[in-house]
Amino acid sequence: MISRENPARIAEIVGHVPVTGPSGVDAAVRRADAERRDWSALPVSARADILRERGETLAARQEELATLLARESGKPLADCRGEIGFALAYLRWVCDHAPRVLASSEVDDEAGRLVVSREPYGVVGCVTPWNAPVILALLKLAPALVAGNTVVLKPSPLAPLAVGEVAAALPVVFAVHGGAETGRALAGHPLVRKVAFTGGDVAGREIAANAGAMLTPSVMELGGNDPAVFLPDFSLTTADYERLVMASFATSGQVCMAAKRLYVPRGRAAEFAEAYVAAAERVLVTGDPLTPGVSMGPVVSAAAADRIRALVVASADRGGTAVPLGRVAPGHDPDAGYFVTPVLVTDLDDAAPLVAEEQFGPAVPLLVYDTEEEVLARANAGELGLGASVWSPDEERAFALAGRLEAGFVFVNTHNRTGMSLRAPFGGVKRSGYGREYGEEGLLEYVQTKVVHAPAAFRPGGQGMAPGAYPGTG
Repeated sequence: MISRENPARIAEIVGHVPVTGPSGVDAAVRRADAERRDWSALPVSARADILRERGETLAARQEELATLLARESGKPLADCRGEIGFALAYLRWVCDHAPRVLASSEVDDEAGRLVVSREPYGVVGCVTPWNAPVILALLKLAPALVAGNTVVLKPSPLAPLAVGEVAAALPVVFAVHGGAETGRALAGHPLVRKVAFTGGDVAGREIAANAGAMLTPSVMELGGNDPAVFLPDFSLTTADYERLVMASFATSGQVCMAAKRLYVPRGRAAEFAEAYVAAAERVLVTGDPLTPGVSMGPVVSAAAADRIRALVVASADRGGTAVPLGRVAPGHDPDAGYFVTPVLVTDLDDAAPLVAEEQFGPAVPLLVYDTEEEVLARANAGELGLGASVWSPDEERAFALAGRLEAGFVFVNTHNRTGMSLRAPFGGVKRSGYGREYGEEGLLEYVQTKVVHAPAAFRPGGQGMAPGAYPGTG
C-alpha cells in the first residue's frame, strides 16, 4: 500500500493507493486490450463527444480535485485550480480538433486510388510524474483516447490521488500504482503498443529501454536546464519581473520548463538583481498550500529538500552568494513540512552544480555575460535542451537568437507556462527527450499511418507493369 503524506504537514496522510505488482499490470493491460476494438470502432466524433461530456463532469468537481491535489503535492491551491482548469481546456481542444486532424484522406486520379488513414496503436502505457500530475496525464490520455486507443496509466506514487480520480472518470483508462517495478512491467508488456513518459532522465532511460526491448515506440518528455537570455536592450516592466520570478519558482521550482539559468549583460546585472529581488518580495509568499495568498509551498519530499539545500551550500563553497527571496506567510511553521527558502544565487561559474545541472527546486543562478556569441555558447552547453527564452523589445533580434538556441521550445519575452499554447507542440531536443505534446503533433503521436493503394496500372483498364519494374521510371 502506498501512503501519501502531505509535504506541507508531514504528519498528515492524505490517502492510500494499492501497489500493483507485475501480475496486476498484466491484468490491467489485458483488460485494456480486450476493450480497444469496441472503443476504436466508434467514430472519432463519437469518442470526442464522450470525452467532452466526461470533462464537464470533472469540471464540476474542480474545487474538490484541486484541494486534493494541493494536499498531496504541496502546490498552492490556486495553482492546483489552474492546473485542473488548463488540463480540461486541453481536453476540450483535443475533442474540437481531433475530427479534422485525424481524418482520412483519399485521392482518386490518373495515378490511382490512394487512401491514407490514421489508425490507433491499441493499448498505450502512460507513466506520469508528480509535479503536475493532472495536466501531464491529460496530455497523454486525451489524444490517446480520442484517437481510439485504450490506456493503462501509472501515476507517480508521490501524487497518485487526484490524477487517479481523473483517470477513473474517463472511459477505457486503467490505473496501476507503484514504483520502478510497476513502470518496468507496463513499458515492457508485449500488448502495450506505445509508451508515453514524462519525468526525469534516470527513469526515462529505464522506461525507454524496457519499451525498446519490445520494439515499442515511445514519447519521452524529460528534464531541462532552461536558460533565460536577456539581450542588452531588455526592458522589463514591474509585471514582467513578477512573471519572471514565478517562471522560476512556481511549484517551488519543480517544473521541467522553469527558467533555471538567468543570463544578464554584465553592465546591467546589478539593476536586474535589484528589480528581481523586489519583484520576489511582492509575489513570492512561502507557506501552507491551502493558505490564501501563498504562492510557493514545500518541495515534494525530504530527499528533494536535502538535495536543494546541498546545491546552495555547494554554491557558497564556490564563492556564490545566496540572496533569500520573497516573504513567509504569517504564522507559517517551516518545520511542519519540506519547506526550502527560495534563493537567487550570484557570482557562480558555469561549472557550479547549480548552473550545470537541472536544480529542480527553489534556487536559481544569476549569470553575467559580455557578448551575444558568448551567451549563446553558454546557454547551449550541456546535454539538455527542453526550453529556453529570449528577452528583448526587438522581436526580430529575439527570434534570430531563439533560432540558434538548442531547445525544443523557445519563449520570447516570457517563460514557463505563461508562454504555452494549446496549439504549439512542446518537447525537447538532445537528452531532453523526443516526441511532442500539445498541438496537432501531440494528437498525431497516438496514431499510425495506414495506406490502401490501387496503382492506376493495375486498376480495370490499366496497362500493368513489367515484373520487377520501378514505378515512375517509364
